[in-house]
Amino acid sequence: MNYKKPELLIPASSLEVLKTAVIFGADAVYIGGEAFGLRAKAKNFSMEDMQEGIAFAHAHHVRVYVTVNILAHNSDLPEIERYLKELKSLAPDALIIADPAVFELAKEICPEIERHISTQANNTNYGTYRFWWKQGAKRVVSARELSLTEIREIREKIPEEMEIESFIHGAMCISYSGRCLLSNYFTGRDANQGACTHPCRWKYAVVEETRPGEYMPVYENERGTYIFNSKDLCMIEHIPEMVEAGINSFKIEGRMKTALYVAAAARTYRKAIDDYFTDPKLYKAHMSWYLDQISNCTYRQFTTGFYFGKPGDESQIYDSNTYMKEYTYLGIIDEEKDGLYRVSQRNKFSVGEMIEIMKPDGRNVEAVVRSIIDEEGQEQESAPHPKQILYVDLGENKAERYDILRRAEPM
Repeated sequence: MNYKKPELLIPASSLEVLKTAVIFGADAVYIGGEAFGLRAKAKNFSMEDMQEGIAFAHAHHVRVYVTVNILAHNSDLPEIERYLKELKSLAPDALIIADPAVFELAKEICPEIERHISTQANNTNYGTYRFWWKQGAKRVVSARELSLTEIREIREKIPEEMEIESFIHGAMCISYSGRCLLSNYFTGRDANQGACTHPCRWKYAVVEETRPGEYMPVYENERGTYIFNSKDLCMIEHIPEMVEAGINSFKIEGRMKTALYVAAAARTYRKAIDDYFTDPKLYKAHMSWYLDQISNCTYRQFTTGFYFGKPGDESQIYDSNTYMKEYTYLGIIDEEKDGLYRVSQRNKFSVGEMIEIMKPDGRNVEAVVRSIIDEEGQEQESAPHPKQILYVDLGENKAERYDILRRAEPM
């Protein structure tokens, strides 16, 4: 059977990250506006930024999907109706929706925009897919609890032109299809309204009833105790199985991540997918490179999640899988002028430092920072304050617009 190359779908938390995703290999990006998405803590997009981002993506033949995937309360509906009318004028390629009421409003207000069903809608069987197809959905995002065997059966029992989107990389929520009550219980911020505080990443201890004040760790390492903290999903070694299951879109999680994370994930999966469809032997030959590159951008150990059945201890483990940061995101190159690179700085770096220029084609070029000049034209020994515009001399190393600057950190 000849399989169509799947779409690579990349998250974007801001206009800067969207442009990075596009340049580093996305076929499509998904973004959230300032309301009604499930990542309220992400920077998200103003309507002006969304308009610019959609135009930029479309100019590079990349699609844009906008999340409108909260589980709405009565008071949300009038504002959602207004928001959908604004989105209609921007013409994104699809809306990602979880709530049937929001779906109906989208169908009435902007029927020309595709409607995709969010994983929050608990899509675990082919009957559910058929239901949403009859309502007018083009695509359904599979629940993370599904195995590849189940997805393959869904593919066989739904219309051929209906699309399946499944996660291929990123954080695994501890709750069923991401529908969690912990945040609301602890902080009053509802995860299903887009305000998750990620209490599953906090440190916890056990207190025995008759010994108040004695905190006993459940599992401890040098960074703390994390009893809910799951591994990250990574299917870079299983692209053939994902393709053969009939999945149309490979989704990377991370709408709160930096441009560095997005660049590393996008270019690694881009190359892996392209290599596989060029020649499966090429894909196998480059596996060590994919694994090395993807480990540079991740923060936890990896798992294959539920794709090969219910996870055991070796797969989905809730213990000490803490963040392990190996690279620091220094900034992104805007343009080159008179031998200096204009950089939107994100973290501190100094003259004389060895840094890396991270390129969309997979190369990482080492460069020494020769000089730093601020916007007033004054030379600086270092750039201590993030989020400034700087002009940087990187010597003879050639960099392009949207290249990422990063620094390797000792482990």
